[in-house]
Amino acid sequence: MVVIGIRISTVCLHRRRGRGSEGDRDRTKDENTFIIPRAVVNYGLFKNWEAVAEFAIQRAPDAEMDVIDPAISLKGVLKEGILQDKEGLGLAVEASALLPSTEKGEGRFGFEGIAILSDKLGPFTFHLNGGLGIERSTGDLVGIWGVIGELPVSKGFRLVGEVNGEKPRREDQRDSALLGIIWQPWSEKNVWFDAGIRRGFTSAAPDWQVTLGITFSFIASSAATSPAPAGELFRGTRASFGMR
Repeated sequence: MVVIGIRISTVCLHRRRGRGSEGDRDRTKDENTFIIPRAVVNYGLFKNWEAVAEFAIQRAPDAEMDVIDPAISLKGVLKEGILQDKEGLGLAVEASALLPSTEKGEGRFGFEGIAILSDKLGPFTFHLNGGLGIERSTGDLVGIWGVIGELPVSKGFRLVGEVNGEKPRREDQRDSALLGIIWQPWSEKNVWFDAGIRRGFTSAAPDWQVTLGITFSFIASSAATSPAPAGELFRGTRASFGMR
């Protein structure tokens, strides 16, 4: 049983540096960073377990190019729930080895481990996640949390939202919120398009981020479940804001 899922996305991050008083434009500077592409590959190992590999190419405001956020992960479902069409709470875990990046100061290894609880309340599907990590830039311990909600609007179309945060031991809190959409235009095909906009709430996070992506999967052997595109949408935006 092998299912291969691939996600390709493009991201634009906007950050205003050196905020001054209103009208004091000499002390402020707008910077845009582009990530084209961000690629995530999911490989189904056996029922409810998959390996994930990912990386991104970043173009900084000074036009410097870097390979960023490389990681290899193992994801698994410990208790089947709403996402597996079963009754009750679902529990999943993910452990990630964060590989060295070519970006300055990101040349070390890191780690991230999170648990995800999923359930349904009325028409809404919720995902609550939390965990710990070790930053590749500083080696510091980081606390990670997030709440994701999904609302089906029509056939093949969902609204999604997230509020999340990270707190490195010796750095400022990184909090942000995202609003996005996921569209599956053909119910018989495993292809999803998504778009999202994220707003940073703290100075340690970029002010704004816009992302566009496509996720598709195919079966390399017998039938199996498809990757969850909502999770991949939030994976990409979280990585651009935080430790990955």
